[in-house]
This record gives sequence, C-alpha cells and structure tokens, in this order.
Amino acid sequence: MCNGLAALPADARSVLIHDGARCLVEPGLIDRCAAAVDGGAAVIAAAPVTDTIKRVDDQGLIQDTPDRSHLWGAQTPQGFPVEQLRQAHARARAEGWSVTDDASLFERLGWAVSVMESSPANIKITTPFDLTIAEAVLAARQA
Repeated sequence: MCNGLAALPADARSVLIHDGARCLVEPGLIDRCAAAVDGGAAVIAAAPVTDTIKRVDDQGLIQDTPDRSHLWGAQTPQGFPVEQLRQAHARARAEGWSVTDDASLFERLGWAVSVMESSPANIKITTPFDLTIAEAVLAARQA
C-alpha cells in the first residue's frame, strides 16, 4: 500500500483502496464511499455479519460468542484522507505494526472510521467455491 500512496499525485486529498479480488463491487457503493471521503471522512464498505461467531483459543476451545449485532465484515472499497493515511502508514512502519487493512491503522491511532453498508454480494473471490457464488450473483443481476 505504501507504494500506492507514493504514486498518488502530490495534490491528492483523498483515496479509495479497492481489493481486485472483489470484482463484483457495485458502482453505487464506490460512489457513496467516494462522496464520504471527499467530505473528509474515513470509511470502509462492510456488511453485517449473519453467522454466529466463536472466539477460539489455541487449543480449539471456544472462549466466547460475541454479540453479532455489533459485528461487520470488512470489505472494500476503503477510503481515507490521503495525508492522514500517509501519517498512519509512517507510524505503522516506525512501530512495526502488522495489520490486515488500512482501517486498522486508523483504529490503532484512535481515528474515526465509518462503515458504509454494503451488500454481502461484494465477496472476495479467493477459492473455487467463491467462483460458484460469484456466478450465482452475476446470474441474479442479469435476471
């Protein structure tokens, strides 16, 4: 991601980051995220979790069951004010943070990130099964 930030034009004020494996993203979601970021917000696309989630220890024993009414599955696009994102990445490099998405950097710094509700169809295609789901989503969109 740092290479992407470095490649932005010097006058860029906001940026959307999108995972190429989420090729079913709807244009309206991109537009809504872009509008929020252009307004100065940090935002991620996400969908409410519908599965019951279990927190499990290293031995495979269930420790607890979080209340899913407060759980969301992070997706992309994710959008941020560029200068804040550069600061977050610099701090992460300096302190050796390892995170799975850019929103996590903002979280660690105590900076607000809003959720832009997305469809569960904005799936990440990483397995053969995901392709089967993607085919079904595309067929439903064409119907």
